[in-house]
Amino acid sequence: MPLPESAAVAAELRTAIGKLTRRVKLEDQMPFGQVAVLGALDRSGAMTTSDLAADQRVRPQSMARAVGLLMEQGLVTRRAHPTDGRKSLVELSAAGRALLEEERGRRADWLARAIEAELTGEERELLARGIGLLERLAAH
Repeated sequence: MPLPESAAVAAELRTAIGKLTRRVKLEDQMPFGQVAVLGALDRSGAMTTSDLAADQRVRPQSMARAVGLLMEQGLVTRRAHPTDGRKSLVELSAAGRALLEEERGRRADWLARAIEAELTGEERELLARGIGLLERLAAH
């Protein structure tokens, strides 16, 4: 059972991170679900549609539609699965990678501007030191 102080910090941290994440996502110019699929392919490499659906916690039929839209836009491609001829792998195209980098850049730019506008120099240093703590928690 966590200490009451830890539980209170955990609740506040979860709320603050959720708010910040939602705000940063407002900078995206394409639907979040599509950005999420491109991001998953960037992090994990080529995946089947079923694996993508499981990764994104959506139904395979929904992911098939999303992949179809991304293919129409030239953001992903399909290729034969190397060991299972019944399956195909979806992978990020060069255009998809470029668009994903634009989206990430827009998010990072907004966050950098918000940090400069809202935080003092001392607060920015404190925030920078806290990143390592957040990374440790994420790896737990």
